[in-house]
Amino acid sequence: QVQLVESGGGLVQAGGSLRLSCAASGSISSTNIMGWYRQVPGKQRELVAAIATGGRPNYADSVKGRFTISSANARNTFYLQMNSLKPEDTAVYYCNVKHRVSGIWPEYWGQGTQVTVSS
Repeated sequence: QVQLVESGGGLVQAGGSLRLSCAASGSISSTNIMGWYRQVPGKQRELVAAIATGGRPNYADSVKGRFTISSANARNTFYLQMNSLKPEDTAVYYCNVKHRVSGIWPEYWGQGTQVTVSS
Protein backbone atom coordinates (compact mmCIF):
# COMPACT_ATOMS: atom_id res chain seq x y z
CA GLN A 1 0.00 0.00 0.00
CA VAL A 2 1.25 3.48 -0.90
CA GLN A 3 0.43 6.57 1.14
CA LEU A 4 1.09 10.11 -0.07
CA VAL A 5 1.47 13.20 2.09
CA GLU A 6 1.67 16.70 0.60
CA SER A 7 3.25 19.71 2.20
CA GLY A 8 4.29 23.22 1.24
CA GLY A 9 0.98 24.91 0.53
CA GLY A 10 0.08 28.28 1.94
CA LEU A 11 -0.74 31.88 1.22
CA VAL A 12 1.44 33.87 -1.17
CA GLN A 13 1.13 37.13 -3.06
CA ALA A 14 0.77 37.18 -6.81
CA GLY A 15 4.18 36.83 -8.45
CA GLY A 16 5.53 34.79 -5.59
CA SER A 17 6.68 31.18 -5.42
CA LEU A 18 5.87 28.02 -3.51
CA ARG A 19 7.25 24.51 -3.63
CA LEU A 20 4.95 21.60 -2.92
CA SER A 21 6.34 18.28 -1.79
CA CYS A 22 4.79 14.84 -1.94
CA ALA A 23 6.29 12.18 0.29
CA ALA A 24 5.38 8.60 -0.48
CA SER A 25 5.55 5.73 1.96
CA GLY A 26 5.38 2.17 0.73
CA SER A 27 6.89 0.62 -2.36
CA ILE A 28 6.46 2.27 -5.75
CA SER A 29 7.34 0.25 -8.81
CA SER A 30 9.89 1.47 -11.30
CA THR A 31 7.11 1.94 -13.91
CA ASN A 32 5.06 4.82 -12.64
CA ILE A 33 3.45 8.17 -13.32
CA MET A 34 3.74 10.89 -10.69
CA GLY A 35 1.54 13.92 -10.99
CA TRP A 36 0.02 16.99 -9.44
CA TYR A 37 -3.64 17.94 -9.80
CA ARG A 38 -5.66 20.84 -8.48
CA GLN A 39 -9.28 21.51 -7.73
CA VAL A 40 -11.38 24.55 -6.94
CA PRO A 41 -14.90 24.33 -5.50
CA GLY A 42 -17.51 23.52 -8.12
CA LYS A 43 -15.00 22.42 -10.73
CA GLN A 44 -13.47 19.12 -11.73
CA ARG A 45 -10.02 18.19 -10.58
CA GLU A 46 -7.53 19.06 -13.31
CA LEU A 47 -4.07 17.86 -14.18
CA VAL A 48 -1.34 20.40 -13.50
CA ALA A 49 1.81 18.40 -14.25
CA ALA A 50 2.86 14.80 -14.57
CA ILE A 51 5.92 12.79 -15.38
CA ALA A 52 6.15 9.14 -16.33
CA THR A 53 9.14 6.89 -15.87
CA GLY A 54 11.67 7.73 -18.56
CA GLY A 55 9.40 10.38 -20.02
CA ARG A 56 9.27 14.14 -20.29
CA PRO A 57 7.16 16.24 -17.99
CA ASN A 58 3.71 17.15 -19.19
CA TYR A 59 2.12 20.45 -18.11
CA ALA A 60 -1.25 22.10 -18.36
CA ASP A 61 -1.09 25.04 -20.76
CA SER A 62 -2.00 27.41 -17.94
CA VAL A 63 1.17 26.61 -15.98
CA LYS A 64 3.75 26.02 -18.71
CA GLY A 65 6.87 28.05 -18.12
CA ARG A 66 5.92 28.74 -14.51
CA PHE A 67 5.65 25.34 -12.81
CA THR A 68 8.19 22.52 -12.72
CA ILE A 69 7.64 18.94 -11.61
CA SER A 70 10.65 17.01 -10.35
CA SER A 71 11.55 14.07 -8.17
CA ALA A 72 14.28 13.15 -5.79
CA ASN A 73 16.65 10.36 -6.84
CA ALA A 74 14.63 7.87 -4.88
CA ARG A 75 11.01 7.35 -5.89
CA ASN A 76 9.63 8.40 -2.55
CA THR A 77 9.49 12.18 -2.95
CA PHE A 78 8.49 14.49 -5.75
CA TYR A 79 7.91 18.20 -6.02
CA LEU A 80 6.03 20.96 -7.77
CA GLN A 81 7.93 24.23 -7.97
CA MET A 82 5.47 27.03 -8.65
CA ASN A 83 6.79 30.41 -9.75
CA SER A 84 5.10 33.60 -10.91
CA LEU A 85 1.94 32.54 -9.14
CA LYS A 86 -1.37 34.07 -10.16
CA PRO A 87 -4.65 34.38 -8.25
CA GLU A 88 -6.16 31.85 -10.66
CA ASP A 89 -3.69 29.26 -9.35
CA THR A 90 -5.58 29.27 -6.06
CA ALA A 91 -6.82 25.71 -5.45
CA VAL A 92 -6.34 22.58 -3.39
CA TYR A 93 -3.39 20.72 -4.88
CA TYR A 94 -3.21 16.92 -4.78
CA CYS A 95 -0.33 14.64 -5.58
CA ASN A 96 -1.03 11.40 -7.39
CA VAL A 97 0.88 8.24 -8.15
CA LYS A 98 -0.05 5.48 -10.55
CA HIS A 99 2.28 2.52 -10.82
CA ARG A 100 2.26 -0.76 -12.69
CA VAL A 101 2.04 -3.81 -10.47
CA SER A 102 1.47 -7.24 -12.02
CA GLY A 103 -0.16 -5.72 -15.09
CA ILE A 104 -2.54 -3.39 -13.29
CA TRP A 105 -2.20 0.28 -12.40
CA PRO A 106 -3.28 1.06 -8.85
CA GLU A 107 -3.62 4.76 -8.13
CA TYR A 108 -3.08 6.75 -4.96
CA TRP A 109 -3.91 10.31 -3.87
CA GLY A 110 -2.60 12.59 -1.19
CA GLN A 111 -4.91 14.45 1.15
CA GLY A 112 -4.47 17.80 -0.59
CA THR A 113 -2.82 21.07 0.36
CA GLN A 114 -4.33 24.52 -0.03
CA VAL A 115 -2.57 27.10 -2.16
CA THR A 116 -3.96 30.63 -2.02
CA VAL A 117 -2.57 33.41 -4.18
CA SER A 118 -3.64 36.93 -3.27
CA SER A 119 -3.78 39.75 -5.78
